[in-house]
Amino acid sequence: MSSSLSRYAHAWRALRHRNFQLFFTGQSISLIGTWMTRIATAWLVYRLTHSAILLGTISFAGQIPTFLLAPFAGVAVDRMDRRIVLIATQVASMLQSLLLAALTLTHRITIRELLVLSAVQGVVNAFDMPGRQSFMVQMVDSRDDLSNAIAINSSMVNFARLLGPSLAGIVIAATGEGWCFLIDGISYIAVVYSLLAMRVDPSHRKAALLRAREPMLTQLADGWNYVRNFVPIRTILLLFAIVSLMGWPFTVLMPIFAAQVLHGDAHTLGFLMGATGVGALVSGLSLVFRKSVRGLVRMIPLAAAIFGLGLIAFGLSHLLWLSLLLQLVVGFGMMQGLTSSNTIIQTIVPEDRRGRVMSYYTIAFVGMAPFGSLLAGTLAHLIGAQATVIVSGVACLAGAAWFWLQMPTLRRLLKPIYQQLGILPPSAELFAGDKAAG
Repeated sequence: MSSSLSRYAHAWRALRHRNFQLFFTGQSISLIGTWMTRIATAWLVYRLTHSAILLGTISFAGQIPTFLLAPFAGVAVDRMDRRIVLIATQVASMLQSLLLAALTLTHRITIRELLVLSAVQGVVNAFDMPGRQSFMVQMVDSRDDLSNAIAINSSMVNFARLLGPSLAGIVIAATGEGWCFLIDGISYIAVVYSLLAMRVDPSHRKAALLRAREPMLTQLADGWNYVRNFVPIRTILLLFAIVSLMGWPFTVLMPIFAAQVLHGDAHTLGFLMGATGVGALVSGLSLVFRKSVRGLVRMIPLAAAIFGLGLIAFGLSHLLWLSLLLQLVVGFGMMQGLTSSNTIIQTIVPEDRRGRVMSYYTIAFVGMAPFGSLLAGTLAHLIGAQATVIVSGVACLAGAAWFWLQMPTLRRLLKPIYQQLGILPPSAELFAGDKAAG
């Protein structure tokens, strides 16, 4: 019994750190509102237009600024106080949601305004995502707890993914989309307060000020060269980009599946997205109980394969109960790959390049999605939503097979890094070490 309790306590060890406790509490509240807004936006666009192309276009407008600005944002994050960056992005997101709520509740919202406000949020996200990922290491006093903090953060995101869409479906059916946007706007107060209440080591700010003395273009080139030439990070990000381009945009088509394939309404959309959240939450919790990053490399292609197979089966389904079960699989594979990739990159990247590397992670995660959303919307218009999701699943399987072929090289390159960090013992045999590194 005591062993089980000890293991449970160890699984949540990152919450021993005060700053991470504050972040966990504030973000848990704010992310529920964020997911409500995502579902409400998709349903509002579909209600106004009934157009698959416009669903993809709105998503494109909200994500393309991240693709264009993330490398510059990564340099800025490395040169600034990351907590101040996050406070600024959270306040900007709050104002964007409140404006969206005001326009919707007064029945003055149009597709043009949705496009503009989605683009504004994309600009904010370009700075917010690398800032938030880079700040993670400053919220835990011990680097040994970083992987646990990332896993807990993923679980938190997916709890919100579970609860937010379900609440959005209820609120939309009862009152309309505008109240979802208003709730989201108010929820940002929690995360802003948590950031203001943190006590941050001033040495991080001093190091950022020293980096700010270097020319920005020099740092931009240095970040790109590091990502391009360091094979483990380059390989992980390439697969991540493939999955984001071809696989992740399936969420853009969910209103079509809910209304046309499964003959449902906003509640159906909420259930589908909620099922995805359950699968992703299970994935996040499974990673919380891991003691180190050892073995995570092999999980990346396995997760991409699970994700791809789930998408193919979901594209073939016409039954609500089966589609919900398949969304559990899709959500699990999607989040297992995302969190495993994030954990490995955060573990091996040096602190002075963290913001720039995480900006390319942001590009692979969010920046490729606008092209995928546009592609998904266009393909759905031409061949239908179901066929589009099946094609997406096949692409993810191909990416998983390619990554698997790179595994021997990745294990060889990661072994000395893991040994230097104390993850692997220095005396490990080459074969045993290679296997453990994967």
